[in-house]
Amino acid sequence: MNLSDVKLGPFHLYSIETGRFRLDGGAMFGVVPKTLWSRYIDVDDNNRINMAMRCLLITSENTDRVYLIDNGTGTKFDDKFESIYQIDHEHSNLLGSLEQHGFEPEEVTDIIFSHLHFDHCGGTTYYDEQHNLKHTFPNARYHVTNKHLQTATDPNAREKASFLDDNITPIKNWDKLNLVEENHTYEKGFDALPVNGHTISQQLPRITADGKTVVFMADLIPTHVHLPLPWVMGYDMYPVKTLNEKERYLNMAVDEGWYLFLEHDAQEELITAKKEEGKYAVDQQLTLEDLGH
Repeated sequence: MNLSDVKLGPFHLYSIETGRFRLDGGAMFGVVPKTLWSRYIDVDDNNRINMAMRCLLITSENTDRVYLIDNGTGTKFDDKFESIYQIDHEHSNLLGSLEQHGFEPEEVTDIIFSHLHFDHCGGTTYYDEQHNLKHTFPNARYHVTNKHLQTATDPNAREKASFLDDNITPIKNWDKLNLVEENHTYEKGFDALPVNGHTISQQLPRITADGKTVVFMADLIPTHVHLPLPWVMGYDMYPVKTLNEKERYLNMAVDEGWYLFLEHDAQEELITAKKEEGKYAVDQQLTLEDLGH
């Protein structure tokens, strides 16, 4: 089945669901008490919330590029890892979602990594039946910021568990690796916004065309529940910086009517934001397909 795309100017956008997983709710909401955040999101008996791994595929009529932003956890994990994070590929998986939209991995020309935590880059590679490491997208260039690759290859003790060697090393050694600087422009109408609170030099890809702007929010705003400024993840390396970055970009989102594409929200794919009495809140709850109507 080839699902319909969403066209913005020369770009065609496709939502790529790569599975579900669970993370500790306390870690996901930092200093916000459970009595508050649990009103808005379901939590299991182990205090974990359900999370999406929703990626974005973009094709360009101007350059014939096929971009994929992030690619989920992949399959290179053992039973213990799967149990801890409750990884669910029955809901959806990377290759199945690509196929639904009529794409083969060989057609992807560019992988853009928001950052290299395991739930964003694990699908880059896989182990075949002989346990040989293979690249899922053999023809793709890999794009990651220079500063972030340095962080991923020499992480601090707190962040080290998120950077898995069998994810990072193949990316670092890939002969088509392209290290970019912050604020990189991939082509006209397609650039990336820099954020440094969650991890050093995360990039948020942004499409601007036909008077609309879609921003891939990655881990700056992982779910719609994280819209209030103080609702910052405990996973963030620099929480106050995240708070300031959220305020800056949410002001722009409200003023310019951005559509915020949510990578980790199990319920909401796309939202717009509003500001009421000095506080940010969800305005519209949408899907990517709504942009084409």
